[in-house]
Amino acid sequence: MPSCIAVKFDNGPKLHYVEMNTETQPAIGRSCVVNTRRGLEMAVVRTEAKDYPKPNGHLVREATEDDIEGYEALKEQAEELKWFLKSKAKDHTQDFKVIALEFNLDGSLLVVSYTSEEQPPLRNLLHELLPYTKARIEFVNVGPRDQARMLGALGVCGDGTCSSRWLQGFSAVGIRMARDQQLPLNPEKISGPCGRLMCCLQYEHEMYEDLLASLPRRGAHACHEETNQCGRVIKLNPLKQTVDLQAEDGGIFEYPAAELKVTRGGKQDRDFE
Repeated sequence: MPSCIAVKFDNGPKLHYVEMNTETQPAIGRSCVVNTRRGLEMAVVRTEAKDYPKPNGHLVREATEDDIEGYEALKEQAEELKWFLKSKAKDHTQDFKVIALEFNLDGSLLVVSYTSEEQPPLRNLLHELLPYTKARIEFVNVGPRDQARMLGALGVCGDGTCSSRWLQGFSAVGIRMARDQQLPLNPEKISGPCGRLMCCLQYEHEMYEDLLASLPRRGAHACHEETNQCGRVIKLNPLKQTVDLQAEDGGIFEYPAAELKVTRGGKQDRDFE
């Protein structure tokens, strides 16, 4: 199994493992040059060397001052081309959003990341760029979550989004996770800047599943053993382990779930009526 180090590129927090082909490892936090499918790229070392089964490239060298200066110059050129392409894209289509342009380290490849719901006129956009670069140009359509990862944004928590700060991959997030946490099913409340369900809904979902297992089903009929108050379960409070009962006269009472006897409706199935 090859000895590898994890490196991070500028376009997000995801760690990529590359094989160590040098005698000495660059210190954590230092810039380095790696060879990937895109060719030579600049990255930052994030871990010590360790065995990893499937590296995505190999380490070439610790970055020199010339490497860093050349990389910064290419970043400036890519930024200028990004704004140029944005202005030209409006002449060809309205359904095309330029996310980022990235050169590899030797300038032989230019990757254009974009979003579009329809098939954009890529050939026309390619011809707009060709007079300004000799690099091979590759267009990549990225999804909403990858867009948030590359651009960065603030989450509803007030901190940077998980996808742009530390998240290593995107897991499936479903509306049931929001239901289990008794959150309002308002898209504005449970969606992130990318417009998709917030990634953080999955973090506590397993705990909520365990808490809900001991609660009656919403809509069930139950009675409080001490007061003999009966009613329909209209709200669950998983963290407090209580439920709200609505009596026939319309009164609402909150009782610990352990003190209730379900007479109709059974246990919690984590679904709404």
